[in-house]
Amino acid sequence: MMNNNETKPLNELISHGDTSESQIKAFMCNNLGSTTLLTKIPMYEFYKMSDVANERSENGEPVAQRKLDIKHASDLARYILKGLISTTIKSGKNEESTIMNTKKMIEKIIGKQPYLALQPIVANLRTAGNNGCNLRGKPIETSEGEGICFRVWLGQSDILWVVDGQHRRKAIQMVIEFLEEIRQDHKYPPKRQSLFPHNRDDRTVPHDELSVWIECYELTRGFCTVSVDIHLGLNIIEERQLFHDLNNLAKKVEKSLALEFDSSNAVNAFIKNSLIEEGLIKVSSLDQNKGEYWEDDDGSLTRKDIVAVNAHLILNKSNINSATPSVVEPRLSIAKRFWEAIIQIPDFGESNAKQKTIVAQPVVLKALAKLTYDFAFGRKLNDENLNKLLDGITEIDFSHENPLWRYYQLTEEEIQKNGLDGLEHYLPDNSTGNRDIGKFDGKYIRFGSKHNDIFPIIGDMIRWKFNFPNRQE
Repeated sequence: MMNNNETKPLNELISHGDTSESQIKAFMCNNLGSTTLLTKIPMYEFYKMSDVANERSENGEPVAQRKLDIKHASDLARYILKGLISTTIKSGKNEESTIMNTKKMIEKIIGKQPYLALQPIVANLRTAGNNGCNLRGKPIETSEGEGICFRVWLGQSDILWVVDGQHRRKAIQMVIEFLEEIRQDHKYPPKRQSLFPHNRDDRTVPHDELSVWIECYELTRGFCTVSVDIHLGLNIIEERQLFHDLNNLAKKVEKSLALEFDSSNAVNAFIKNSLIEEGLIKVSSLDQNKGEYWEDDDGSLTRKDIVAVNAHLILNKSNINSATPSVVEPRLSIAKRFWEAIIQIPDFGESNAKQKTIVAQPVVLKALAKLTYDFAFGRKLNDENLNKLLDGITEIDFSHENPLWRYYQLTEEEIQKNGLDGLEHYLPDNSTGNRDIGKFDGKYIRFGSKHNDIFPIIGDMIRWKFNFPNRQE
């Protein structure tokens, strides 16, 4: 048996370090013929001992990364913060009610989900040499004498260069800086810079909240770790190849499937719990544009279309990425009322709905959703107009034959004959953009795919029909 005090190169299972070195415990793995180390490191320590080669430095440090996306890193930072708060709740079940109530209050504001975890980060230890020949370490034996992992010493120059996970590393940095600022100043960062939506002009952190954030900070230094898969001694060509393979060989998850599985977003949770599970709307398993398959229409909507409509309805945005419980929850009663009105429209949700009513086309639902947002939550909110819209929505002729929807294809004589005089004042000027919103084939009108250009115009048509305030004015 080998003497544990004997020192040799790592590939000969060596040990020993000096006082300037730190140590990690790692499993030695063989990944398709290459030696790697698999370890877990506290978040704080990982940030301090790692770096990202995504910019060429003055000394010619090679680039092996794409440009950093700060918005994506910020979203990940909020996700990590959500995980830290969740951890404090799980680990403090027997705490006094005041602190626990504060933790649950923070969790409600920042968002809650069934499970949280960070995927492993892939890094390259450039100074390690081929298969770790420049490193020193020794096996850690159990009481039975079996070596199950290794203690490896790393010097100050041994930097973990992140190959896959630069946004996770940046997110960890942002969380640490956020918590350190609160711990030192006892104040939240300004609203636009804060990872936590405190919504306070007075940024002073109450004592009970300060205790929670200090606990989160302590978690980053010990209890909460990140898993790191460390490749050893890769040159720049190998590092770039590994970056390519990790980021390009995986198949992207279909949008509808991703939305179906996600329970963390407040809007997505509303769709699942209040719309789909309660049977208000039917969701299709298809991810393609169902407008191309009208003959197979069963009255359902794709999940991504349902999400897009609710994004306009609740957030006045084209996606739900920015949804937070503090913004979404006060608006859900109006959102529920909107869908309860929609399902009352004749033929909506039935088989061959797209052939019977234009409301079955998502772009029309987006137009109605935007009007609802404007009257319920917009800068010119108006309860009277909101009630008039939702209570009278079934009185609108949403049939394909209604000449209102094909106004741009009508002649002046046809416009007057169908009583559409004055509509031109509600619509944007023809010179300001493309007004080809759809095609009428003599039986059906099929709206185009450029929804962001089309749904405001459909909304203007509905404004004219109800004599609502003119958006153009």
